[in-house]
Amino acid sequence: MRVGVLYSRIRRDEKLLLEELRDRGHDVEKIDVRNQRFGLESTTADVADLDVVVDRCLSTSRSLYATKFLDSYGVPVVNSPETGDVCADKAKNSLALAEADVPTPATEVAFTKEAAMEAIEEFGYPCVLKPVVGSWGRLMAKIDTRSAAEAILEHKETLGHYEHKVFYVQEFVDKPGRDIRVVAVDGEPVAAMTRSSDHWLTNAAKGGTTEAFEIDDRALELVERASAAVGGGMLGVDLMEVGGEGSGEYTVHEVNHTVEFKALTEASDVDVPARVVDWLETRAEAFAADGGDAGGGPDGDTNAADVDDATDADGVVL
Repeated sequence: MRVGVLYSRIRRDEKLLLEELRDRGHDVEKIDVRNQRFGLESTTADVADLDVVVDRCLSTSRSLYATKFLDSYGVPVVNSPETGDVCADKAKNSLALAEADVPTPATEVAFTKEAAMEAIEEFGYPCVLKPVVGSWGRLMAKIDTRSAAEAILEHKETLGHYEHKVFYVQEFVDKPGRDIRVVAVDGEPVAAMTRSSDHWLTNAAKGGTTEAFEIDDRALELVERASAAVGGGMLGVDLMEVGGEGSGEYTVHEVNHTVEFKALTEASDVDVPARVVDWLETRAEAFAADGGDAGGGPDGDTNAADVDDATDADGVVL
């Protein structure tokens, strides 16, 4: 098959994916979005006759716009811009999970620091304040006191990007020093790992240690439902254990698109890039059979949110 890889930086994840595609003899077209122009009817990128384009952009804004344009040309894209739009915004993410009856932390959104303070006081201390767009655990705050809340809210209102003036307040989940990342394709888990730390943020990007995790029936059910809630595709589903380690009860705090998988490849005995390419081959066949709509959600797929560079402040996953 002929595969386009949409990117803005080649990281270890993209190298693993490119190596697997080429080892199987697939024709790969690398598309650096930094060098492309997207018109209403066509793009400068060579997308003719591509069987599928895989979105691996770090920047959320670039990802969402580029995939939307490609989709408008009739080019099969994974993950779809619709899924990306839901996953890239934490408020939309929370709404999608709640509407699908997937357990997720209690969340409120406010638009002034006064209303946000009321929400924080009702949640009680500690609670969590997050940016609606962001990743890798950055710009998140565990708020322990009213004075800390007042300072953080003032800083965000005064100095922040307009998105930081959307105050996303969430209950603090007392997890057992770890959370769980599951990479799944159309709701089917590829592999899973725990991310552990003494810090309340357990992201691997924040230095959390990783270890393979055996998915139980309840986690499997929630991964399937969370994936369907945001539209399917290649996703990173993040869960926290409620009731303690090994309790078998979880809350899904986020679903990520353009998910990273290098840490999972190292933590588990699963060849994650191989499983991803297996899925891409199936998706490309489905796109061809369905004339460009392979199902799996509103437009087919999902997953995206990382960071591009210091000049691009949007794009993040937790």
